[in-house]
Amino acid sequence: MTIQLSDLGQVYLFCGKTDMRQGIDSLAYLVKSQFELDPFSGQVFLFCGGRKDRFKALYWDAQGFWLLYKRFENGKLTWPNTEKEVKALTSEQVDWLMKGFSITPKINITKSRDFY
Repeated sequence: MTIQLSDLGQVYLFCGKTDMRQGIDSLAYLVKSQFELDPFSGQVFLFCGGRKDRFKALYWDAQGFWLLYKRFENGKLTWPNTEKEVKALTSEQVDWLMKGFSITPKINITKSRDFY
């Protein structure tokens, strides 16, 4: 079964490394205190540790918190390293991330003689 995180609400990615030993209360506190976002908003908050082969998703469903944990068996996530930054992701970016691709794909521009 695949959970479509973007179907739950706006998805926010917390850049940099998060201590993956943190649980619901610590991650909710981080969302509120460090980034001034509301952990009870029904939005999805993503966190990644240093190994980049696993992430946690924190989500409030109006009755309680969900803490989802995913570990990739093969490969690693392409996770932004910028500390102290949060990014709102589009559903397309969430899909890319879940497939192991970067949320900001590089565009390959080739030169053509027609442009000279």
